[in-house]
Amino acid sequence: MPEALIPAVLRSALDPADVAALALLVLAWLGIGWVTEHPPRGRPSVTVMMAGVRREWMREFVRRDNRIFDAQIMASLRQGTAFFASTAILAVGGILALIGNVEPLTGFAQEIGQREAPALLWQVRLIPSALLLTHAFLKFVWSNRVFGYASVTMGAVPSDPTHPKAMPRAMRAAELVIRAALNFSRGLRSMYFALASLAWLAGPLFLALAALMVTGFLTVREFASVPRDILEEE
Repeated sequence: MPEALIPAVLRSALDPADVAALALLVLAWLGIGWVTEHPPRGRPSVTVMMAGVRREWMREFVRRDNRIFDAQIMASLRQGTAFFASTAILAVGGILALIGNVEPLTGFAQEIGQREAPALLWQVRLIPSALLLTHAFLKFVWSNRVFGYASVTMGAVPSDPTHPKAMPRAMRAAELVIRAALNFSRGLRSMYFALASLAWLAGPLFLALAALMVTGFLTVREFASVPRDILEEE
């Protein structure tokens, strides 16, 4: 592509509507994360409520004689992070492959009635998805590692519940589990918004609508879902 055409392509890919829609996506992603982790005092999110449940788990862990069940829970949590990390990295590879060959998107553009666009425009519109998926991968990997730290810390908790170090170590394990779960949730949010960012291929209006839909979906899950009502019953 001649260098003289590149500025025009970039202006086409990032016209005011595109910039506004992309800014909305980023603000929605950051905003729902902040509200989820710092909810109003009278309306805690599922994430905050589960942090309390995890602390209670570790208190019970200290008093439990047979800790095989706790080890199984930790193994299951680590498997979940490993699965999503693998999924995220595969998705990143798929997006990068599509960025390297945007021909399949030409037919997509014709189907939705868009004018023919240069390859660079499609590549620019795929970048947010690649970045969000990369962020998700890094969060899942870190979550997996912190769950490992928590597992080792749990293993260091004395079996005698009256031991002076039993409860302090269990509470440290609880905070590690909470941090691991927090990073796992952040990774999931990034995957949700990575899917939303693909709507940019259809235009800025679709990107804005997808960002709002994902934000609404996550808000309901955190503040108005059946699991939240169950957690609140106690």
